Order: sequence, then C-alpha cells, then structure tokens
Amino acid sequence: MDTIDKLKILSEDSRYDLACACGTARDGHRRRGPEGRWLYPVALPQGGYTVLLKTLLSNACTNDCRYCPLRSETDVRRCTLKPEEVARLFMEYHTRKKVFGLFLSSAVINNADYTMDKINTVARLLRYKHNFKGYIHLKIIPGASEAAIEDALSLSTAVSLNIETPGERHFAALSNKKDYDRDIIHPIKLMGKLTAKGMKFSKVKCTTQFIVGASDETDSEIIKYMFGLYKRLNFKRVYFSAYQKGLGHPDIPGERKFFSDQHESFIREHRLYQVDFLIRKYGFNNEDILFDKTGNLRLDRDPKEIWADNHPEFFPVRINTSDREALLRVPGLGPDTVKRIFEIRRERKISRLETLGLKGKRLEKVSGYVIFE
Repeated sequence: MDTIDKLKILSEDSRYDLACACGTARDGHRRRGPEGRWLYPVALPQGGYTVLLKTLLSNACTNDCRYCPLRSETDVRRCTLKPEEVARLFMEYHTRKKVFGLFLSSAVINNADYTMDKINTVARLLRYKHNFKGYIHLKIIPGASEAAIEDALSLSTAVSLNIETPGERHFAALSNKKDYDRDIIHPIKLMGKLTAKGMKFSKVKCTTQFIVGASDETDSEIIKYMFGLYKRLNFKRVYFSAYQKGLGHPDIPGERKFFSDQHESFIREHRLYQVDFLIRKYGFNNEDILFDKTGNLRLDRDPKEIWADNHPEFFPVRINTSDREALLRVPGLGPDTVKRIFEIRRERKISRLETLGLKGKRLEKVSGYVIFE
C-alpha cells in the first residue's frame, strides 16, 4: 500500500479512540475530512479551536484488549506508517492549512517501548526537522518505560493514556496480557507527577479515558477514580467512550449483559460527561453526586437536577444577591449564564429571567429554583 492508502485505513481505525471527540459546542465534534482522515477540534486556552489530524501509526497490535476490534486475534487489514511518512504527510496538510495539530496514537507494535520510540520519533521530526511549534498530542502506550514517557512529555503539548476501567478487577475481564498496576496506574501516576505545578513538564496537558460498559463497572466506581485523577494526579480532562456491542470478544461483560439498548449506553456516557462538568466547572464534590441503588447514575434525569431536588433547603436561590457557587447549583444555569448575571448585576437589578437570554424548557427549569428578591 502507498502512504495515502495506509493513512485511510489507520485514520479510520483511530475512530475507536474517541477522546477529544465529545465537545459540547457544535464546533467541538470530530468530522471526516478529505482522504478519509478524521479531524478533531481542540479548544484553545485563548478561545476558539484548532483542528487536529488524528491517526494511528499502526494497527498491527500484539495486545489482547478484549473490547478492541483491533486486538491481535481479529482478522483486519493491518498496516504501519513509518515515522517519516507521518511527519511528511502532516506537514503537507499543515502547509495547506488543512490541519493545525496532530493527535498520534498506535496499536502496540512488538512492545510498548518499541512503539513509543516510533511515536516519539514522529514528534521529534516535526519539532526539530520541520520546526513545527504547534499542537502535538501523543498517546502513551500502556507499559511504557519512565524514560519513554519523559521523552514524550518533552516533545508534546498533551499526552494521554487510557485508564480503561476503574480498578484491577474490571480490567482483568478485558485483558489477560496487560497488568493494571504496572502498565496503567504506574504510568498515569508518573504522568501526573511530572506535569504537576512547578515541575519540568507542568505545561503539558494530561488526559485519560474510560471504556464505559465493556466491563461491569458502576458509575460510582468510575466517578471515584475520576476524582482521584483530577484532585491527586493533576489530570486536565477525563473522557468516556461508550463500549459498542459487537466490537469485542463475545465473553466480555459488555457483550453479555448490562445495557441491551445501545442508545442507553450513549446516554450513560452523556451522564458521565455531565458529572465531569459538575466537578470541573460547577464545584461539585464526590458526595454531591447521587446514584441509584445499583451505584449508577439515573439515565432519565440530569445529575445536577437530582442534587437540587434532594436539597430543597438550598433553594430558592436569590438571583440578585447570591454568590457564584450558589448560582451554579441552579439547574439550567451554567458558567456563561452566571457570568452574564454578574455583568448585569453591576448595572442594575434583574427582574426577569428573559433578561439573561433564557427561553423554553431551560427558562421553565430555572424559574422553579430562583427568586427575584
């Protein structure tokens, strides 16, 4: 196969890793570009988006991840790009202003460090041969050595390693070859340590992803781990990818039970993202997240609204005098609307919700939790 043919296959296969694919704004969703490659938007700190070329370096995997359609036992068309090919292709696209950054992952070729050497070589070529100063997101391969991880951090804008499941018991249902503590937890802790405030790589963003529903984990277990990733390990984002039935080994829990309806699994993913926002943007703590008797989030209701209905003593919130933290607890009010409230309050009192641009169901929801004193 020529380089473009390989890129079509590998870019298509990269869709199974959905990290960075779930933005909340219209501009925040991945899209397919020319030649079959996937383009991923990433929000910039100063506002706006940059578009990434996302591809695998290889889909020839030696691992046995039982949820993954590219695992070693499956019969798929395998191919591998050389680091020089990836760097050259990316610079061609970048020169034409089709993409502005790279998201590079890979199946495991031979072993973790062999693969990391190839991934890091692409970044090194871009940084030092092509003098590319822009956004590079590199995947850390499970089981990578400390030296390989540090090398990746020195070359990248962001790095990620999928935690996959909350805990060793669930992980064991998905892989016989990988060791959870050695291959997943140890590298994740090292990434958090090396990117902590004041450390050498503090400007590098660390992210991770749960494969939701491949094992039989509960939402409460996922969220407990998520708090640890944010509070103790300095990770900037946690992503969730709903396991899609039919892609994995028929004996894994995700194939045998849990959600019978694929739509429900995507709702579950959405609820987890809502909790993630409550933690990162709304100041919610672990005890603020309420679960049903099975330890899962309710599919039929927003977790913020559930909290509000279980804390009637907190409401109504006073629109014109309450602080930011109190306003963010109101169902239907987000950070942007709360910012707007404070801007208006500096000039005058607010007498009606329509002033804030609220309408429809959102207007109706907010009105049940606030008063205009």
